[in-house]
Amino acid sequence: MSLFRRRDLRAQLSMHGPLLLVMLIMVLGFVRVLTAHWREGSVLLGGALLVAATLRILLPDDRIGLLAIRSRVIDVWCYTGFGLVMIALAVTITRATLTAP
Repeated sequence: MSLFRRRDLRAQLSMHGPLLLVMLIMVLGFVRVLTAHWREGSVLLGGALLVAATLRILLPDDRIGLLAIRSRVIDVWCYTGFGLVMIALAVTITRATLTAP
Protein backbone atom coordinates (compact mmCIF):
# COMPACT_ATOMS: atom_id res chain seq x y z
CA MET A 1 0.00 0.00 0.00
CA SER A 2 1.42 3.33 -0.98
CA LEU A 3 2.11 6.12 1.46
CA PHE A 4 -0.69 8.20 -0.05
CA ARG A 5 -3.25 5.45 0.51
CA ARG A 6 -2.12 4.96 4.12
CA ARG A 7 -2.54 8.65 4.84
CA ASP A 8 -5.95 8.60 3.20
CA LEU A 9 -6.96 5.55 5.25
CA ARG A 10 -5.76 7.22 8.48
CA ALA A 11 -7.71 10.36 7.59
CA GLN A 12 -10.86 8.32 6.97
CA LEU A 13 -10.46 6.40 10.23
CA SER A 14 -9.84 9.62 12.09
CA MET A 15 -13.02 11.09 10.65
CA HIS A 16 -15.26 8.02 10.99
CA GLY A 17 -13.65 6.34 14.00
CA PRO A 18 -16.07 7.82 16.55
CA LEU A 19 -19.07 6.67 14.53
CA LEU A 20 -17.56 3.21 14.09
CA LEU A 21 -17.06 2.91 17.86
CA VAL A 22 -20.67 3.87 18.57
CA MET A 23 -21.93 1.52 15.84
CA LEU A 24 -19.87 -1.36 17.24
CA ILE A 25 -21.45 -0.89 20.66
CA MET A 26 -24.88 -0.72 19.04
CA VAL A 27 -24.30 -3.92 17.08
CA LEU A 28 -23.29 -5.67 20.31
CA GLY A 29 -26.48 -4.38 21.89
CA PHE A 30 -28.62 -5.63 19.02
CA VAL A 31 -26.93 -9.04 19.21
CA ARG A 32 -27.73 -9.23 22.93
CA VAL A 33 -31.36 -8.28 22.25
CA LEU A 34 -31.67 -10.87 19.47
CA THR A 35 -30.22 -13.59 21.72
CA ALA A 36 -33.03 -12.99 24.28
CA HIS A 37 -30.94 -10.85 26.62
CA TRP A 38 -33.05 -7.76 25.97
CA ARG A 39 -32.17 -5.96 29.20
CA GLU A 40 -28.40 -6.15 28.62
CA GLY A 41 -28.85 -5.23 24.97
CA SER A 42 -30.98 -2.22 25.84
CA VAL A 43 -28.40 -1.02 28.34
CA LEU A 44 -25.71 -1.38 25.67
CA LEU A 45 -27.81 0.62 23.20
CA GLY A 46 -28.33 3.36 25.78
CA GLY A 47 -24.62 3.23 26.60
CA ALA A 48 -23.80 3.71 22.92
CA LEU A 49 -25.81 6.93 22.97
CA LEU A 50 -23.95 8.10 26.07
CA VAL A 51 -20.63 7.31 24.36
CA ALA A 52 -21.82 9.35 21.36
CA ALA A 53 -22.64 12.26 23.68
CA THR A 54 -19.22 12.04 25.33
CA LEU A 55 -17.43 11.95 21.99
CA ARG A 56 -19.52 14.89 20.77
CA ILE A 57 -18.38 16.90 23.79
CA LEU A 58 -14.70 15.94 23.59
CA LEU A 59 -13.90 15.90 19.87
CA PRO A 60 -13.70 18.95 17.61
CA ASP A 61 -16.18 19.33 14.76
CA ASP A 62 -13.65 18.32 12.10
CA ARG A 63 -13.05 14.93 13.81
CA ILE A 64 -16.55 13.98 14.94
CA GLY A 65 -17.77 12.96 11.49
CA LEU A 66 -21.34 11.78 11.13
CA LEU A 67 -22.11 11.99 14.85
CA ALA A 68 -22.54 15.74 14.35
CA ILE A 69 -26.14 16.15 13.25
CA ARG A 70 -27.19 19.46 14.76
CA SER A 71 -25.39 21.95 16.94
CA ARG A 72 -23.11 20.53 19.63
CA VAL A 73 -25.49 21.46 22.47
CA ILE A 74 -28.55 19.89 20.84
CA ASP A 75 -26.64 16.73 19.91
CA VAL A 76 -25.34 16.27 23.45
CA TRP A 77 -28.77 16.85 24.99
CA CYS A 78 -30.46 14.42 22.61
CA TYR A 79 -27.83 11.69 22.88
CA THR A 80 -27.70 11.98 26.66
CA GLY A 81 -31.47 12.18 27.12
CA PHE A 82 -32.30 9.23 24.90
CA GLY A 83 -29.43 7.18 26.35
CA LEU A 84 -30.50 7.78 29.95
CA VAL A 85 -34.16 7.06 29.18
CA MET A 86 -33.26 3.83 27.43
CA ILE A 87 -31.05 2.67 30.30
CA ALA A 88 -33.65 3.68 32.91
CA LEU A 89 -36.39 1.76 31.12
CA ALA A 90 -34.22 -1.32 30.72
CA VAL A 91 -33.28 -1.32 34.39
CA THR A 92 -36.74 -0.61 35.80
CA ILE A 93 -38.86 -3.06 33.80
CA THR A 94 -39.44 -5.83 36.31
CA ARG A 95 -41.27 -8.45 34.29
CA ALA A 96 -38.97 -11.38 33.52
CA THR A 97 -39.85 -11.72 29.83
CA LEU A 98 -41.34 -9.44 27.22
CA THR A 99 -43.68 -12.07 25.83
CA ALA A 100 -47.46 -11.90 26.34
CA PRO A 101 -48.81 -13.93 29.30
